[in-house]
Amino acid sequence: MAAQGQDAKNAALPPGLVALALGGFGIGLTEFGIVGLLPEIAADFAVTESVAGYLVSGYALSVAVGAIALTAALARVERKRVLLGLVVLFIAGNLISALAPTYGVMLTGRVVAALCHGAFFGVGAVVASDMVAENRKAAAISLMFAGLTVANVVGVPFGTFVGQQLGWRATFWAITGIGVVTLAGIQLLVRHTPAAPSAGLRSELGVLRRPQVLLSALVSVLTFGGLVGAYTYIAFTLTEVSGVATGAVPWLLLLFGVGTFLGNLAGGRWADHDLDGSLVATIGGLALVLVGFAAVASITWLTVVAMFLLGAVGFATAPGLQLRIMQFAGDAPTVASGTNIAALNVGNAAGAWLGGVAIAAGLGFVSPLWVGAALALAALAVLVPTSRAARRESAPRTGRAPVAHDAATVAQPTT
Repeated sequence: MAAQGQDAKNAALPPGLVALALGGFGIGLTEFGIVGLLPEIAADFAVTESVAGYLVSGYALSVAVGAIALTAALARVERKRVLLGLVVLFIAGNLISALAPTYGVMLTGRVVAALCHGAFFGVGAVVASDMVAENRKAAAISLMFAGLTVANVVGVPFGTFVGQQLGWRATFWAITGIGVVTLAGIQLLVRHTPAAPSAGLRSELGVLRRPQVLLSALVSVLTFGGLVGAYTYIAFTLTEVSGVATGAVPWLLLLFGVGTFLGNLAGGRWADHDLDGSLVATIGGLALVLVGFAAVASITWLTVVAMFLLGAVGFATAPGLQLRIMQFAGDAPTVASGTNIAALNVGNAAGAWLGGVAIAAGLGFVSPLWVGAALALAALAVLVPTSRAARRESAPRTGRAPVAHDAATVAQPTT
């Protein structure tokens, strides 16, 4: 039995990762697929465009809440059962949206679906890392997140196309169907993974008192605040500064999405080799790309290159950020993992807000790029000294970074 488990961990692509990636894809479609349908939904429910926008912002806030609350509450439950329960919640939320007779019911469906988002990625990252050998954990996490990055690429056009052809409700029926397939995939392909022996609400939440966990979360907030703060207003930058035709913007967004997919996979492999070193390089690279983008934003052909690099370098940070916070919570990794998902969403909201403040202050449509670069540099300023402190703390005891205490915990690669 042990030999079979080790063989599975050495497999090129454990089948369970495919099921987790499909779940990530469906969740990504739920988050992004509605964006192009807001006019139709607003008209159907007779609400204003800004009220319809709450279906997006309400989802994001619920993700942050569910990421910590659900992972903590379910800490004692076997992890495969948790994932199955979260997918059922995902299916229910999208089914409510598909059938919603009123705007209020629609918003309820969005909140229900969002509650599973952070917990699914938080628990899923722990389960994914347990499927593979120690030196492939970040790569496994990146494969699970690959579903989300693919949704970044096709989510808006998929949701818009299906909704325009068959009605906006059809989009939610399609996503519900993906949820059903994901449920079957996890049941068949993901093996049982017991909760950590010390798991419990108090012990799991106790990791939030650890300085390195909180500092890792802060790095995630600042990094994705920088990335998303710039990306939120990128259509205005492209059309008003770079001179890109409106019809070409979707293609540049697609190029950005391709960059996120490739960067996520490459970042996972690099993080397995040198975790903190890869994060210093990719976050520093993100700052450089944002500064370079701001400097050449008026040159159309260079903005094409910058869009791809922004997606690639920005999302190359994601697997390492997830892995780093898990390594400092060896005895209670699930809440730490969920906390990182919450931190990424807080960063998304904060970055978008700061970018909007810069534009409202009259600094122009290039200003979100400069704001993003400043946030990335701030992330680097937090990461570098905390990484040195972690090495100093571990060196007297073992001469190496902390090692995981249970099968689902991630060991820190040497740097």
